[in-house]
Amino acid sequence: MRKYVIMGPQGSGKGTQAKLLCHDYDLVHVSTGDLLRWNVQSHTRLGARVQRIMAAGQLVPDELTEDMVRARLDLHDWNYGFVLDGFPRNPAQARWFTERWDVDAVILVDIPDDVVMERGLARRLCCKCGRDYNLLHHRPAVADTCDVCQGRLVSRPDDTAEGLRARLADYHAQTRPVLELFTRKERVVVVDGRRAIDTIQLEIRQHLGLPMLVNA
Repeated sequence: MRKYVIMGPQGSGKGTQAKLLCHDYDLVHVSTGDLLRWNVQSHTRLGARVQRIMAAGQLVPDELTEDMVRARLDLHDWNYGFVLDGFPRNPAQARWFTERWDVDAVILVDIPDDVVMERGLARRLCCKCGRDYNLLHHRPAVADTCDVCQGRLVSRPDDTAEGLRARLADYHAQTRPVLELFTRKERVVVVDGRRAIDTIQLEIRQHLGLPMLVNA
């Protein structure tokens, strides 16, 4: 069984790397962002609480996020392991997590702040189907038009220079200390997220000592 936590700033590509690992090694991708969206869309009790909090302009509290992560991992449908993506985000969440689960490694997909800004400002989202694009490396065939549903592509409301700088400041203030805590207890693997997706994935697998799959 393999259990990993993957971390990195917004735009680092950690979600893509997590999905590649999960696909080839039969791991479960546990994304807190996906869990939040699922609970809201499924009108669960937790989702209703999240909606009320967000409608009031407040951040989702640690306790609520922890309840969501615990409920997901308690399903024990991860027969071969999991990759936890988007959690923990601060030292309090990290202490809570390490008291309950051990992991084989923490993967940090690291990129400089200027690359985060560049990638964030280039992101586009289809207003109809929600498909993600990036004008740097994933352009639509027709400008400002989704390849799948022909919906209009727009920037995310928080993908402004000011919004990105605020999220970066929060990342450095909150998430970086998590790495220090993990370094004392777990194995931390750092990879450069500026390179090609396949190159990053190969380096992650080599660092983790994963078997190289012929058809991977």
